[in-house]
Amino acid sequence: MMTALISDTTRAFGLSALKRAAGVVARRLPIPQPLLLVGPGASGRLGQAVVDFAHRKVLIVTDEVIAGLGLMKPLTDALAAAGTPFVIFDQVTPDAPIPVVEQGIAVFLAEGCDAIVAFGGGSVIDAAKVIGLAAANGKHPSELVGYFKGRHGPVPIYAVPTTAGTGSEVTVAAVISDPASQRKLVIADTRIVPRMAALDPCLMTGLPAHITAATGMDALTHAVEAYIGLWGSDFTDRMALAAVAMIYRHLPVAHANGQDLVAREKMALASTYAGLAFTHANVGNVHAIAHQLGGLYHTPHGLANAILLPAVLRFSASAIQGKLAAMALRAGLGREGDPEGRLAQAFLDSVEAMNRTLGIPRQLEALRESDIPELAKAACREADANYPVPRVMSRPEGEALLREVLAKNAPVRRAATKKPVKARAPARKVKKRVDD
Repeated sequence: MMTALISDTTRAFGLSALKRAAGVVARRLPIPQPLLLVGPGASGRLGQAVVDFAHRKVLIVTDEVIAGLGLMKPLTDALAAAGTPFVIFDQVTPDAPIPVVEQGIAVFLAEGCDAIVAFGGGSVIDAAKVIGLAAANGKHPSELVGYFKGRHGPVPIYAVPTTAGTGSEVTVAAVISDPASQRKLVIADTRIVPRMAALDPCLMTGLPAHITAATGMDALTHAVEAYIGLWGSDFTDRMALAAVAMIYRHLPVAHANGQDLVAREKMALASTYAGLAFTHANVGNVHAIAHQLGGLYHTPHGLANAILLPAVLRFSASAIQGKLAAMALRAGLGREGDPEGRLAQAFLDSVEAMNRTLGIPRQLEALRESDIPELAKAACREADANYPVPRVMSRPEGEALLREVLAKNAPVRRAATKKPVKARAPARKVKKRVDD
């Protein structure tokens, strides 16, 4: 997800040229890839590998529910058996709010840690990345928003994803949230890519079906947006198309039978492949809009992506027909030699069909008509400044697209009903896994 921070003036007079230049940089910039441990028991093997680096003390970042389920036992047993001290910070909540990240930084510093293991979904891994970067630079998380804002890289970070969706275990970005401004914030730095990651399907067998669905469609969105964008390369195209094929084959299986270890492992790999694709090729309009919905309504990121993906693909279809056709072939929706237009339409139809199969709603209940103009404005600004979209979306077009996913008869949102976020809110009891 490499690009430059572009001022409003520059955006008005030279955006296309700057985006092309940023695309060249993105394709050539060396981005580290973590060593991957894959298969049942991989989380325990990662613990055994971590001890070989003789860390003074390890901070394990997670959430309360994962900590309570005992999923970390193979990892912590490996650390304990080798005499490697560790401390658990289990207060991460969805969207990794800044107050939570601040708490994690305080624990990291107070305990004198020199390594971090992120054990959880995307919010957990992103929180761990920011904790490490902020602690290394003595900066508040808000001061790191943007690209390469830290002088120093973090201590070694290791990751154990518990969902197959975000790909955060291989990406250069971390997304956190600011409750005060109701915005999601992106921090990007090649040095926050984890050194090692464990893809352990055993950790994912207990995921509820709706989380499997949303996170799986999140991975599909990453693959699709990386492939249809303008910064793709042979490497990112190969990763993205592999992820598309794997998701079409294995996501319905994992959704229907959560205990299927083969499907779970394939989805974990597909999520990682999609992460490798978009960390070089970037994302697009789906993410630009989804980030606004997450910031204002706290809509889970994977769910927002899933709802928006069909509409954004229809909007972009005229510019990407050949790529839609290629994805259709990889998804098993046609044969070589079939008309390109027919294949493209088959892929568009299949995304909507996949959502129906997985129980993804067509509309977003939280969305309010009165919010649409500002949401569209913010989404277009984000995409305009950052993403190599195949078709630029104007503000009126963004508003029209949002109205496609507006629930009928949605009540008017009243500002007075939204309670301010308390400083200690992250410490409240969490009722579900933090898997977004």
